[in-house]
Amino acid sequence: MSKMIIRSLVVLACLSATLFFVRSALMTDTEARPIPDNLAIATFAGGCFWCIESDFEKSAGVAKAISGYSGGKKKDPSYRQVSSGATEHLESVEVHYDPAILSYEALLQAFWRMIDPTDPGGQFSDRGYQYSTAIFYHTEEQRIAAEKSLKSLDASGRYDKPIVTQIRRVGIFYPAESHHQDYYRHNPLRYRVYRWNSGRDQFLKTAWGEETLHK
Repeated sequence: MSKMIIRSLVVLACLSATLFFVRSALMTDTEARPIPDNLAIATFAGGCFWCIESDFEKSAGVAKAISGYSGGKKKDPSYRQVSSGATEHLESVEVHYDPAILSYEALLQAFWRMIDPTDPGGQFSDRGYQYSTAIFYHTEEQRIAAEKSLKSLDASGRYDKPIVTQIRRVGIFYPAESHHQDYYRHNPLRYRVYRWNSGRDQFLKTAWGEETLHK
């Protein structure tokens, strides 16, 4: 094989590698982690992701919920970094659901029953921006539905303070460390103690009464 041919092959290989890494950098996290065709994705932040993940996974039509981090700028942050409040990420949950069974609008209604949407400083016993509430929309349809749902809740008079939950375009979602996934399943006693002490269920019972997810 001539030196010219070898040189050409090397150049082509380098170009292919460059294009691969450029495409990888441009890919969203969802594209990098494809899901089955029958499922859709929704992303929410509602304070402690253990609680939000647990609540969503108990909803019919949800295939799985993944705890992680959304909305910040630091690449692949750790729990310690996010919990420090320095990365601008929010503890979040990525929900994989079957829209033939559960609509996005129904997911929004479930989400409002998991959080205090009037708290700008965190959620319950977890304080700081990293525990703020947010709806991260993936499509224009999700954005419209989220804004409509928020306006409806705000106008309902259920709360005597304004709704402060953010509605933001989703960015890269970073799954949390493995020991945070399905924490409520693997550590049921610790989870129940944490959840009760946080005051979450007591607040939700007062706000929603018989409509709460935790009766």
